[in-house]
Amino acid sequence: MSGTTVSPRRSAGLRDETLGMWLGVLGVAIFALTLPMTRLATGTQAAPQLSPWFVTLGRAALAGVLSLAFLLATRSPLPRSHHWKPLSLAVLGNALGYPLLLAYALRVVSASHAAVVTALLPLATAAVAAWVLHQRARLGFWLCAVAGSALVVAFSLIRAHQGGAGASFFEWADVLLVAAVLAASFGYIYGAQVTPELGAERVICWVCVIALPFTLPGAIWLWPQQPVATSAWLAFCYVGVFSMWMGFFAWYRGLALGGALRVSQTQLLQPFLSILAALPLLGESIDMLTIGFAGAVVATVVAGKKLSQARPSLPSESPTTATPKEKP
Repeated sequence: MSGTTVSPRRSAGLRDETLGMWLGVLGVAIFALTLPMTRLATGTQAAPQLSPWFVTLGRAALAGVLSLAFLLATRSPLPRSHHWKPLSLAVLGNALGYPLLLAYALRVVSASHAAVVTALLPLATAAVAAWVLHQRARLGFWLCAVAGSALVVAFSLIRAHQGGAGASFFEWADVLLVAAVLAASFGYIYGAQVTPELGAERVICWVCVIALPFTLPGAIWLWPQQPVATSAWLAFCYVGVFSMWMGFFAWYRGLALGGALRVSQTQLLQPFLSILAALPLLGESIDMLTIGFAGAVVATVVAGKKLSQARPSLPSESPTTATPKEKP
């Protein structure tokens, strides 16, 4: 037998990692529209549409109703006692913290400006994964993560300077965006922590259902009394159905299969996908600078995936099996 023969277990592990990466890309593509759609939903300070609080609670309530129907249709069992803490933290991070902070920030800054800070999400998610899940990665992985994050920050700063916004880049809205990044990172990782036991679809569904007793009454109470543009309502439906619900079906599954450290790096593509989506939605332009930086970021994602391979495990261990510390 050839010395290069790959064992069935190792082959299955590689297939899971590849599938996890593609699911991560799909989730990122869905999430990429969140910035322009949220800005369409909330409007600006000069031309407000839906309030940030209503968008936050309403989108979670919409996803919660859909989630409840899904859980009932699939006869899903209740989470066990050790699931409630990670699920509750995911509620705070993904259902409430991130969308609320993002919505308020996007009242002030453009979607492209918001991409400057949210581009740091992959590095923040990887750092939280290393801390919470006790995952380790080689030095090359962290260098690629830092390089990729530096590329997207440099790109966004150049765009801000070209637009004459360089002097006002750091303002209170950026503080909100940094807080949103941290909230999303913790929500992603704690959701991924219980995905192996509950399943990706049930994790986000339980997150939305747990929040439903708060989000549904809040959304009804905050229902807008003033006329709202049709485009704002359509954008609200998108962030409720796709950003808050269906995107996580792919995202949590990708984190579980491919590993949170590796799959989180696909988020480096999100700022550029957001900018592409903003072309028809917000009328923003695209140039060769965007294409060039996007290519460089893709290179860091590919390199980071190759350099993030875990150290060789014992023969009895599956490369995708979580260590006891990684299990909830």
